[in-house]
Amino acid sequence: MNMTLSIGPLVSLLAGILILVVPRLLNYIVAIYLIIIGLLGLFGGGGNFHIR
Repeated sequence: MNMTLSIGPLVSLLAGILILVVPRLLNYIVAIYLIIIGLLGLFGGGGNFHIR
């Protein structure tokens, strides 16, 4: 039995929990997410690293 772990759903789950606990974090979480996605887009994402 193979189990694979994608980073996208894991980050989404963690962000959702943090937003529920501390709603003020929403702006920071969205900003950090957009910065990371932008940097990965600019620099090619490091080969086999894909966020879906």
